[in-house]
Amino acid sequence: MSMMDWDAYRKQLMAGIGDLKQLSPDTVAGYMTASGAGAKTNHLDAKTRELISLAVAVTTRCDGCIAVHSQQAVKHGATREEIAEALGVAVAMNAGAALVYSARALDAVGKSGA
Repeated sequence: MSMMDWDAYRKQLMAGIGDLKQLSPDTVAGYMTASGAGAKTNHLDAKTRELISLAVAVTTRCDGCIAVHSQQAVKHGATREEIAEALGVAVAMNAGAALVYSARALDAVGKSGA
C-alpha cells in the first residue's frame, strides 16, 4: 500500500477550499462558523475536539478531514496513544453501526424470509 504525502495533500486541499471560498464565500463561512462553535463554548478542550474530529473523519472516510484533524490533534498535544484510542472508538462505532444495521436488514427480510 502506497502511503500518502499528507503535507502535500493538505496544501492542495487548502488551495481547493480557497477556490471554493472565492466562488461561494457564504458556504465556506457557514462551515467555519459551525467548525468554530465548540471553541466558543469551550466545554471540551481543543485536543478533545480534535480527537473527536479525527474519529469522525475516519468514520466518514474523509481524507481531507484526516489530513487536517490529525495535524491539529498533534498540535494540541494529542499523543499517538491517545489518537489510537480515539481511532479505536471509531472502529467500534463502525462495527456497532454494522451490527445495528444487520439487525435492521434481518428485520427487512422478515421472519419467514424476503
